[in-house]
Amino acid sequence: MKTNPVIFITGASQGIGAAIAKVFAREVPGCRLALVARNVRNLAAVARACAKAGATAETFVCDVADEDSVAVMAAAVTKRFRQVDVVINNAGAFAPAPFVKTSVAEFDRMIALNLRSAFLVSRAFVPAMIKRRAGDIFFMSSIAGLDAYPNAAGYCAAKFGVTGLAKVLRAETKAQGVRVTCVFPGATWSPSWAGSGVPAARMMPAEDIAHAILDAHRRSRRTVVEEIVLRPQAGDL
Repeated sequence: MKTNPVIFITGASQGIGAAIAKVFAREVPGCRLALVARNVRNLAAVARACAKAGATAETFVCDVADEDSVAVMAAAVTKRFRQVDVVINNAGAFAPAPFVKTSVAEFDRMIALNLRSAFLVSRAFVPAMIKRRAGDIFFMSSIAGLDAYPNAAGYCAAKFGVTGLAKVLRAETKAQGVRVTCVFPGATWSPSWAGSGVPAARMMPAEDIAHAILDAHRRSRRTVVEEIVLRPQAGDL
């Protein structure tokens, strides 16, 4: 593993993104974290926790579904850290609705937050990785990116798109030393589940997703973990 790697995480202000940041901070000595989200207060709190664990953590407020916002953010990250070693496309959102009640605006929102964001962020950092012939890209798909889920047309379409995007990037960059991994988590406890009536014990802890990503990153450069599927022990919700 590279000494003092730069780990870039979107959606880092809560849930899985925050867990990934904290796990890397605790378990990768000297790592430097570029934490990206829209919630300034929560993002700052995660950065403080990571710094307390011994990592260098910088925050970058950005709407990762917006092309101009991503360009500004990527320039700031590059200026601060020079290069990014690991990109974790974690940002996303879920809003349930039957197909016939899904508006065009809501469908577009799901595509933007879950798929367009991953494309924009990856496009900002992959060219430098190809030039260096090194780097890891993680895409956060979902079990909804493997199997159809009712009442989730926009979300499923977006996550199936993330799955396809990861496969294409893997095929295009494997000869250039860039590793691409697609992660498919099932129900994972995060603040978005608060008030749902589903107990946290029925879901996976976010830290388990984070550890799976860290384990994939730790493999030798001769090995890539192409896909990681994680589900609650009791099955899907």
